[in-house]
Amino acid sequence: MGDDVLYSGTVAAAMEGHFLGVQSVAFSLVGHEHFETAAQIAIELIQQHQEKPIPTNRLLNVNVPDVAMDDLKGTQVTRLGARHHAEEMIKQKDPRGHDIYWLGPPGKQQDAGPGTDFYAVEQGYVSITPLQVDLTAHESLQSIDNWLKDK
Repeated sequence: MGDDVLYSGTVAAAMEGHFLGVQSVAFSLVGHEHFETAAQIAIELIQQHQEKPIPTNRLLNVNVPDVAMDDLKGTQVTRLGARHHAEEMIKQKDPRGHDIYWLGPPGKQQDAGPGTDFYAVEQGYVSITPLQVDLTAHESLQSIDNWLKDK
C-alpha cells in the first residue's frame, strides 16, 4: 500500500502482465489470517472484469483488510497513501563476524487520511487503486532541462 508499491513484488508481477497486454490486478491481504476473504474478493473482481472489462488501461492494486468476509464494509477506489521514511538501518554481525545491515522497519503512515488506501483498509474497506506505469514527473521535465542548461 502507499509508496510501498514502488518495490512490491505483487505490483511488479501485475506490471509485467500489463506490459504483455493483459489487464492486470495485484491482490494483497493486509495481514496473515483471512486469506479466504482476499481469495473471495479476487474471484469476485475477476468475474466482474470478465463480464464487464475494467474501463481503463491501468493496472489495479487491490488491498484487502484482514477480516472475515462478512465483516468487510465494501470497496473504495483510493489513491496511494505515503509513509515517513523507514527507520534506521540495523547493523549486526554475521556468524563470521562480518558486518551485515538490515533495513529498518517501515516508517509510520504520513499521508493516511480519507481517500487513501491506508485509510480504506483501516476502516474495513477493500482498497482499489488504479496505477499507471509511467512514473515520469512530466511537470518537471522543463525545469530539469533548464537546470541542466544553467550549469
